[in-house]
Amino acid sequence: MKKAAIAMVITSALTLSACQQKEVDPLKVEVLTLETDQQKQAYALGAGLGGYVDEQLQQQQKFGISLDKELVIKGFVASIQQQSQMNDEEAQQFTQALQQSMQQAQQAQAEKASEQNLTDGKAYLEENAKREGVSVTESGLQYEVMTASEGVKPAAQDTVKVHYKGTLLDGTEFDSSYSRGEPAVFPLNRVITGWTEGVQLMSEGSKFKFHIPPELAYGKRATGKITPNSTLVFEVELLEVMKKTEPN
Repeated sequence: MKKAAIAMVITSALTLSACQQKEVDPLKVEVLTLETDQQKQAYALGAGLGGYVDEQLQQQQKFGISLDKELVIKGFVASIQQQSQMNDEEAQQFTQALQQSMQQAQQAQAEKASEQNLTDGKAYLEENAKREGVSVTESGLQYEVMTASEGVKPAAQDTVKVHYKGTLLDGTEFDSSYSRGEPAVFPLNRVITGWTEGVQLMSEGSKFKFHIPPELAYGKRATGKITPNSTLVFEVELLEVMKKTEPN
């Protein structure tokens, strides 16, 4: 249901309420003249509800669940006139069933993506390790020196200032201090294991590229654009080794 259908929701409800005998197409969108603040507020309320429902329907379609939009609208219109064919208990029961179906579909998709990520990541790292200039540590972390430097190296307890860009194997950027326009500052022992290990190999002023297997990154956790068991690629500039983290 596109954003244009938002207008239809509130229009259908108002029209049916005012003229019960008139048959209305629930999917027809009408252009309304909104003159008073009260009219605009009423329309905005319907627009907000429509936007939420639209988002839910689109999300469900991503997981193979397709609901009849016309029935969604009819249920809304009937309910707003207190003429719903379902009582609250029945509506809650079916809504919960829908939520459970969504959760099951999401879990199945996540598991499939996780397995694919492991397969793709393993193949990528095997090939990447063969490239000239790529080094592999005992943990499986891969790195290459983009810009060398003779500056100070940090310890795991140090706080560092860095610029970085993180991407998935398909090149999708999921995080970047460059995009934010300012470097990041953090204790080196409070980030993912691949970073804690890798940045200690760097000197101030150097730039490395890290290829981090999932067990040194977020593992089975998903965060933002990062799906479970993703292999991650980071370009990191070590700008400064700052003060050591104070003991707790």
